[in-house]
Amino acid sequence: MNETLQSTPPVDNPITFSGSPLDRVSDKRKNADWLADQMSSSKSLFLPLHELKVPVELGRQPRLNWRPRTEFGMLIRAGAPCLLLGVQDGMAHFAVDVSAAPPARYEGTKLMDVRSAAMLLPAAEAAIIAQARSMLDWHARHRFCAVCGQRTEMHDAGYSRLCTDEACKAQHFPRTDPVTIMLVEREGRLLLGRQPRFIPGTYSALAGFMEPGENIEECVRREIFEESGIRVGAVRYVASQPWPFPSSLMIGCIGEALSEEITIDGEELEDARWFTRAEIIQMVERAGGNETPRMPPALSLAHQLARAWLRGA
Repeated sequence: MNETLQSTPPVDNPITFSGSPLDRVSDKRKNADWLADQMSSSKSLFLPLHELKVPVELGRQPRLNWRPRTEFGMLIRAGAPCLLLGVQDGMAHFAVDVSAAPPARYEGTKLMDVRSAAMLLPAAEAAIIAQARSMLDWHARHRFCAVCGQRTEMHDAGYSRLCTDEACKAQHFPRTDPVTIMLVEREGRLLLGRQPRFIPGTYSALAGFMEPGENIEECVRREIFEESGIRVGAVRYVASQPWPFPSSLMIGCIGEALSEEITIDGEELEDARWFTRAEIIQMVERAGGNETPRMPPALSLAHQLARAWLRGA
């Protein structure tokens, strides 16, 4: 096989779940009057999520099925979470959690999980549903104050929650958990591993959550050693990706291995091995197919890191 990668997108193209066209208008969303005007405006668009699934209009080019507020007024008045995603072309875009009602049926539209929808939608809309899913999921998980245990209420158009206890009034903000995801290189080869939950034959970059008091380079070295027994020296950053399951930031890196012998931990990984450049090219091209071994699909940052490495990143 010719050791070149055909039709490789540049690394600075929007990574899946990034590149939203919406202006989050942080300077306006705390203005209650402005927000009320946008909520009631006939121009505003609402994206109904049912159990964190999004409505996708199926067709030649699938797209999100935005709806008018009139369809959700009763639900919103009854307390359904509704938050501002941003503004585009003078129109406010909201996400509303409609899980309290039976799922609505729209002609030519299918409710889809965000991961599946992102593989069909334009990049800009994939970024929007990542924001919507992450924020609505955070609100569902933080209905009670972590300080005193009392109920919290949505504030600032959905970008914070406030404790209802007058003696507490603690503010809570949506969190994003940093995760390092990394390829490890040594003498023209890459270290990849597989977890038991992976589709058979799929190998990917190793990854792990950052711990308090740890920088990115330290996390990369620790996670690689814990999972594979490989020592890593220099670490370089390549790209990042919002990952809305539930709300992480994947920090993509490449590390230089100082050792070669693999000792898997037996908990995170069921296998890890070194792959040559020629094998990586094949695995990237096989992504999403049935041939093995293969990389995860282009949706994943691991896939994009492998492409970047093949280009010399």
